[in-house]
Amino acid sequence: MSQEDPITILIIFAGSIYLLKLWLQDFRAHVLGTPNPRALPGTSPAPRTLIWAGVIGALAILGLETGGEYALGISGEQSNITWLYLLAMIAAAFLEEVIFRGYLVITKHGKAALILSIAGFSLLFALLHPFLWSWEDQGFQIHLTLKAAFSTGIILLNGLWFYCLRFSAKNTTNSLIPSIAAHLSSNIGVFIIKLAQGHVTGLY
Repeated sequence: MSQEDPITILIIFAGSIYLLKLWLQDFRAHVLGTPNPRALPGTSPAPRTLIWAGVIGALAILGLETGGEYALGISGEQSNITWLYLLAMIAAAFLEEVIFRGYLVITKHGKAALILSIAGFSLLFALLHPFLWSWEDQGFQIHLTLKAAFSTGIILLNGLWFYCLRFSAKNTTNSLIPSIAAHLSSNIGVFIIKLAQGHVTGLY
């Protein structure tokens, strides 16, 4: 998610809380044996081992990103964020998983279609993050820089990892919990690293 104004951040966060409430209602119904036929995607339990594997994998990718930025000499090109933006990062971990790993995937036309849709939507997920582009006062801008390409590649890798968690053979009910946990861990880790590097500036 890109940097937004405080009102937009609060609206997004409030919307994620409401959607989470609906998701948890469907999750409880599933656990009680009375699943909602129109339930939100991935509202089922998942093995704890897979959840932890998801978190560890996400943090490993974050470590690769941070180390890679230092190795390439581009760590200083990071954008600054605010403390309030942490709410947007938390919201994104849930909203983006429901949208991308939940709805934007083809599951009913065989394994090949599933794999191709995972690849395609992971690429879309990466390209929608504003590293290679931005919308500024002068309009749409393209940014063909090493930092932009590297960050987009990391987001692509994250997207593939999150899809793998949902459709892992160990995730027999295709629960979204492992990918949500992994995404949340990644986003909070990014915030902590930015804070340590001095890229968190002000409350809002």
